[in-house]
Amino acid sequence: MRIIISGYYGAMGRELLRLAPGRGIEVAAGVDPRAGEEGYTDPLCVKSFADLTAEADCVVDFSTHTAVYAMTEWAVAKGIPLVIATTGHTEEEKAAITAAAEKVPVLFSSNFSLGVALLNELVKMAARVMPDTEIEIIEAHHNRKMDAPSGTAVTLAENIISVRPELHVKCGRSGYGKREPEEIGIQSIRMGNIVGMHEVMFGTENQTITIKHEAHSRSLFAEGALSAAKFLAGKAPGMYTMNDLVAGS
Repeated sequence: MRIIISGYYGAMGRELLRLAPGRGIEVAAGVDPRAGEEGYTDPLCVKSFADLTAEADCVVDFSTHTAVYAMTEWAVAKGIPLVIATTGHTEEEKAAITAAAEKVPVLFSSNFSLGVALLNELVKMAARVMPDTEIEIIEAHHNRKMDAPSGTAVTLAENIISVRPELHVKCGRSGYGKREPEEIGIQSIRMGNIVGMHEVMFGTENQTITIKHEAHSRSLFAEGALSAAKFLAGKAPGMYTMNDLVAGS
């Protein structure tokens, strides 16, 4: 299998490049706007999708949300599946991804960890079993992460709301006033080199249940994305998730 890495010179692009050979995957090319600048001269990498000439079986994207239009347009024109691991997309950008999924298979996830896929299932179960609890989400990442709250925290909240539709998200907490019972509070921490932590708290006056996932290495996200690329091989056009990958494994 041959892949194209979007975000080639980023930390996750480097991880994909390192791990791919051990999984029987060849990196055919990379796309990164820094290509050609001093220190970024790998001949495999080009500046934009318009410059690509390599043939591949899948695009794996760990770039920035603004790259989505050029990437989806190119993938649809070539009929190539997309693994989208970037977060922070606007509603318009998400619409472009949804439109692409009508033409090619797309696996779009805010987190490529199997443990986080399990976390999402557990929080839905907790929200269903304990319908009267107050819920807070705490997420922590490194100081270079651009979007807050994290895409994973947003997905966790969306999964809870699918079970308890009366709830709504409140990001951050400040000022004067009591907590509203319909809130799902999301608190974001950015510091140091934290890979990723997500903690969901379910509380009543008498008890608190905490479900937590902590990533210790970025390698787990790259491994998941490579597994996703293999999973999409031969799939029909459509939108897929990590839950589909887990169910199909």
